[in-house]
Amino acid sequence: MTEKLRVGVVGVGYLGRFHALIYSRLPGVELVAVADTDGARAAEVAAEAGCASFSDPQALIGSVDAVSVVVPTTAHLAVARPYLEQGVHMLLEKPVAPDMAQGAEIVRLAEAAGVILQIGHLERFNAGIMELAKRIDAPRFIEAQRMGGFKERATDVDVVSDLMIHDIDIILALVDADLTDVRAVGTPVLTEHVDIANARLEFANGTVANVVASRVSDQTTRRIRVFQPRGYLSLDFVGQTIDIAAPIERAGQGRPEIARERIAVEPVKPLDAEIAAFVDCVRGRARPLVDGRVGLKALEVALLVNERMRA
Repeated sequence: MTEKLRVGVVGVGYLGRFHALIYSRLPGVELVAVADTDGARAAEVAAEAGCASFSDPQALIGSVDAVSVVVPTTAHLAVARPYLEQGVHMLLEKPVAPDMAQGAEIVRLAEAAGVILQIGHLERFNAGIMELAKRIDAPRFIEAQRMGGFKERATDVDVVSDLMIHDIDIILALVDADLTDVRAVGTPVLTEHVDIANARLEFANGTVANVVASRVSDQTTRRIRVFQPRGYLSLDFVGQTIDIAAPIERAGQGRPEIARERIAVEPVKPLDAEIAAFVDCVRGRARPLVDGRVGLKALEVALLVNERMRA
């Protein structure tokens, strides 16, 4: 593809605005327009990004090759359907849908149209996670914590679909085995949805993962720890450092020593990397790192966590 890729953004709230600004400066990409049911907001972001604006979510159909859909989860299917039916490639924010039926329909539409569907699991493009994944071979126990203060954004969904699903997706990618059991507990605090939750995931190969997510904590903690045979790794998402501990055998000295190492990861803006990867997949007709079926699997587990909490 030698000519510019024509793209648009539907939904330019807090996150959608960043999608538009990133597209506007990507080489080989033309940001054609943004759309939002709040016409004034669409016009404001369009002026900033240097493109046209519309208040009709379907107004971009026919003028774009690819689109980012950054609207409330409950509106994903309604907004995505006409674009997918017209063969428009799509970066759809996570979670893929509010339930499995709608998620499966979105995936079906994309596959029927033969288009690229990438789900916006942003943390897969976190430089620390990408570096950590290179060093994981046989995880036995994983502990993930994702806690922060309350924000008005994304209060239409629970903390599992909002935050925990990031770590669920990462864990599913790190553990090469089927999920066999889920136990979970959680409670609402400031919204009508669950705001703090804990889940225990057990896999067929014996791996266990403990996941905590909170959007009502007074401190920000984002960390994942992985224990595997003869090794321990810990990633601090905020500080972008990986701590590694592993035993080292020393001839004639009996018990091995524990060697420790800290790796400073070169920071990369995950959203920039995610959108650039989406553009590359569209251009090269390549399978995204987080395609529709991967996003659907993460949703399935997130919904199972919620089911276990209700039980």
